[in-house]
Amino acid sequence: MKTTILVIDDNKEYALETARSLSQVEDFEVIATAENGDEGLKIFNTYHPDVVILDLVMPVRDGYSFLENAHKGGSKFIALSALSQDTFINRAITLGADYYLVKPCSASVLEERIRFVRSGHKESTVVDKAIEERITNIFITVGIPAHIKGYQFLREAIKMAVDNPEVINSITKQLYPSVAKRFSTSASKVERAIRHAIEVAWNRGKIENINSLFGVKVYNHNEKPTNGEFIALVADKMLLESV
Repeated sequence: MKTTILVIDDNKEYALETARSLSQVEDFEVIATAENGDEGLKIFNTYHPDVVILDLVMPVRDGYSFLENAHKGGSKFIALSALSQDTFINRAITLGADYYLVKPCSASVLEERIRFVRSGHKESTVVDKAIEERITNIFITVGIPAHIKGYQFLREAIKMAVDNPEVINSITKQLYPSVAKRFSTSASKVERAIRHAIEVAWNRGKIENINSLFGVKVYNHNEKPTNGEFIALVADKMLLESV
């Protein structure tokens, strides 16, 4: 059975392009597009699609009003907006959005997130670009340079741990292989590259920055966290900040 999708966005060209991209996925069916929340609400109440891709800033009825008035049932809602501030994101999540994506967003990422919400997950944190910006700021603070391979691996591992904190308990069997698959490499190379990235940070001597970042004296110059400890530490900080 195909996943039925409704796209609501006041940028007609963007809505149609999104619909075209999603329609190319074999098990997806875009039933309609709408240019504002009022039009979208009428379509939604008629067809009750499985997933709604929803812009927030629209004329007539905005995305927040749509979420407030939609009789959600078993439908899932993905807010897709250029607004990236925490207040906007948290409001959408509170009103019933299952996931929040910051524009621009590739078709492949959108497909992945549709499958994510259809599997029963509920997103309660800032996602995608907002998360990446936070990770970037943390890496700058602790002294992990962007040009080393472990930077990207570590970034992806932290994002996975934010999405699913339990993955940190299976770092060798699940986390490393998952990162490796995304970058077409091996789990052992991911592990070594992440270890190198952490060692670079410690060798740069920014331990005070690290302790200041986490609010407590976590480490000193003579000790380094394991890969799993560092990933869990950063992921926990980001989850706590999103509450």
